[in-house]
Amino acid sequence: MEFFRIKKDIPFMRHALIFNVISALTFVAAVFFLLHRGLHLSIEFTGGTVMEVAYTKPANIEGVRTKIAELGYTDMQVQSFGTAQDVLIRLPAQKNVDSGQLSERVIGALKAQDETVTLKRVEFVGPQVGDELTHDGLMALGMLVIGIVIYLAFRFEWKYAVSAILANLHDVVIILGFFAFFQWEFSLTVLAAVLAVLGYSVNESVVVFDRVRETFRDRKHGKMAVPDVMNHAITSTMSRTVITHGSTQLMVLSMLFLGGPTLHYFALALTIGICFGIYSSVFVAAALAMWLGVKREDMIKPVKEKVENDGAVV
Repeated sequence: MEFFRIKKDIPFMRHALIFNVISALTFVAAVFFLLHRGLHLSIEFTGGTVMEVAYTKPANIEGVRTKIAELGYTDMQVQSFGTAQDVLIRLPAQKNVDSGQLSERVIGALKAQDETVTLKRVEFVGPQVGDELTHDGLMALGMLVIGIVIYLAFRFEWKYAVSAILANLHDVVIILGFFAFFQWEFSLTVLAAVLAVLGYSVNESVVVFDRVRETFRDRKHGKMAVPDVMNHAITSTMSRTVITHGSTQLMVLSMLFLGGPTLHYFALALTIGICFGIYSSVFVAAALAMWLGVKREDMIKPVKEKVENDGAVV
């Protein structure tokens, strides 16, 4: 299915150097902010208090969030848990305040708002749990990267694998750079979004590289130079890119604007990842593959000549 078809190839590779310089500067800026400011980690990573409260009727999440904010807690997380009557509250650790005192203060404020609210449980999440989550998250990211490299190396060729994974890591670092610069809260849901973006972005690179392989193998394009092959592959996938990314972005934007605070940063990370995923597949992955020296012979293996016993070549 196609919304449109571009008959003349767009010369993307003519401007590849300029756009890759922009990518490099953006990447360096993201790394700088990550090192200079760091990520604003949620209590899943830093530790804090987890409370579960129950109402006799569907809870007003915004009302609960506003009431807790009046107590001076700005980094809390409030979300429905299981049913519409159950609410899960996460609060950051406070100096000289234990979980018992904190929970009493919060439940007192909530009872002043609605006497039917009851406290079901209180748990303290220590920083050691956060260290374990950080380690597991980095391990998951590393294993995903290794798996993508192996998959692309087998499906295409090592040059494509290297260019694709560098482009995809570029997307991940840019997302983290945004979160470091604006000091948006980095939680487990955001980490899930980052891993999703990595898989989503590599899919776009695979589509482009598949079309590159088809173009190399097509006799009609046998005399095309490598930059022209890249231009043709990217141009011929433009309609598919608009359909796929457009529909995905509409869904993510609905979560961003209508999903509430719980899904806000998750959707924000996906939005940034989708936008930069398109950019990196066109101007980073394809250009890197071209500069690494991909050629027709990488996709079309030469036929070996058979030699008979008498030495004659067949």
